[in-house]
Amino acid sequence: QVQLVESGGGLVQPGGSLTLSCKASGASVRLNAMAWYRQAPGKQRELVARITTGGNTNYADSVKGRFTISRDNGKNTVYLQMNNLKPEDTAVYYCNVFESQFWGRGTQVTVSS
Repeated sequence: QVQLVESGGGLVQPGGSLTLSCKASGASVRLNAMAWYRQAPGKQRELVARITTGGNTNYADSVKGRFTISRDNGKNTVYLQMNNLKPEDTAVYYCNVFESQFWGRGTQVTVSS
């Protein structure tokens, strides 16, 4: 059974940083493409970042240069480092085995002064 557990969300001021973690069990983050999505109130869920099995990364235009996706194969964990956060980054962030039905329950990120 695949389980994804996100952590690291919280309240941060504009310009601040957070690092989200996604601990996987039942699936290898090394053998699967992994992704972070987010959903803001009243908006559709959107792809934020993706990392392939080969380590290539892709980002939404809105977060390029500010967010970094990475993984630790030994810990079977995927991370999302978020810098220079903006109020429009406020959303629930979800971890996903890319293009699968496996999702975490999400972690809330709120950027506000």
